[in-house]
Amino acid sequence: MESGKVYNKLVRDRIPEIMERQGMKTLVRYLDDKEYMHVLHEKLKEEVDEYMHGRNMGELADVLEVIHAIIIARGLTIEEVEKLRLAKAQSNGAFFDRVFLERVLTDQEAEVLKETQEDINLQY
Repeated sequence: MESGKVYNKLVRDRIPEIMERQGMKTLVRYLDDKEYMHVLHEKLKEEVDEYMHGRNMGELADVLEVIHAIIIARGLTIEEVEKLRLAKAQSNGAFFDRVFLERVLTDQEAEVLKETQEDINLQY
């Protein structure tokens, strides 16, 4: 007897329909809330890994689709999360200025840096 391929993963709603139109027979089940949240988080990791591997915008769209599903499953709306995002951007900034924090200096290191910068400014 021939064995089929095992997926055991969350797929987009219409994937079984598409597969069956291609002549495949599918076995699906519908998840309860707890399992759904768990596999959504696993799916998010999968999609982020796929995006990181290829930097493909289609994969980034998949990441966004999973994020939307998580938001809805948590009982929120995209607008509510967007308000949270905007509030964080207002208080902490966004990522547009490309700020890369290398480290936090000790008081002694900060003083040495300040003196070095003052010396450089005096030379010019």
